Amino acid sequence: MSSVLSVLALLLMAVNMGLALAHALEFPGKLRLDEQTYRAVQAVYYPGFTIGGLIGELGGMLALVVLLVVMPEGTARFWWTMAALALLAAGHAVYWVVTHPVNNVWLKDTRLAVPGRLFFGFFAVPDADWRRMRSIWEWSHVARAIFFALGVLSMALALLG
Repeated sequence: MSSVLSVLALLLMAVNMGLALAHALEFPGKLRLDEQTYRAVQAVYYPGFTIGGLIGELGGMLALVVLLVVMPEGTARFWWTMAALALLAAGHAVYWVVTHPVNNVWLKDTRLAVPGRLFFGFFAVPDADWRRMRSIWEWSHVARAIFFALGVLSMALALLG
């Protein structure tokens, strides 16, 4: 049971890493876009990345918490799993503190379904210079990609332990 849950947690964490890494790899190309094109491109990420993030991040955290409950404390597997959870939580925190407020700005003029309006209504910030907002948004995904890659590595090491 624990092995199946460990593999599931690793898969969910890989989803997180993949989504954040996709954003990070787009960064250099998106720097060449003018404001109108950049803002238009931002709208294509929703809802796909939102759904993937919810499944990967929330599902991954839940799987890791359950794993930690059933796993013997003090083992190498336990500590690598704990590290994976901490890294996943750190990447998730970056989303809510840094990325999400910028998403609210990008989406303020976009027609969203009720769940989308509710989700993106949290932590609204005033519109700032679009280049500054772009920089914050893009670098937050680079940070998330790093946290999630390290989390995947930690979970892989837990599986080896």
